[in-house]
Amino acid sequence: MTESASEAAHAVRVVVGRLRRRLREVAGDEELTPSQTSALGRLMREEPMSASALAAAEGVRPQSMAATLDVLHQRGLVERSPDPTDGRRHDLWLTEAAHEFVAGSRRSKEEWLSQALGTLTEAERRTVIEAMALLERLA
Repeated sequence: MTESASEAAHAVRVVVGRLRRRLREVAGDEELTPSQTSALGRLMREEPMSASALAAAEGVRPQSMAATLDVLHQRGLVERSPDPTDGRRHDLWLTEAAHEFVAGSRRSKEEWLSQALGTLTEAERRTVIEAMALLERLA
């Protein structure tokens, strides 16, 4: 890796980390861990799922996912129901409270970003949009 690529990698990592922390702050997500937030987001996109399927999708051990799900269940964000085709398995569903939490979190993040981007010039906003396309390619 060239020095400029290494410098760019460092700069992107630092800025993305700061932005991620700031977005969690403005959305009130700090009451959930990153793994809990990630599990909620995955269920939002792919529910219902079994705990083992969710663990595999998130790349964690089933025991770790069980602990994450216990917290989400205690907070009233996740429901479990028996799988109609396999009595040994349970499907996971988000509660209405979880849908409201995720929607509110996303809304808060986008409102903050919109206000922050509003402080930039039109040219700067175009540069940010162009950079997002490049970062999306990297991802």
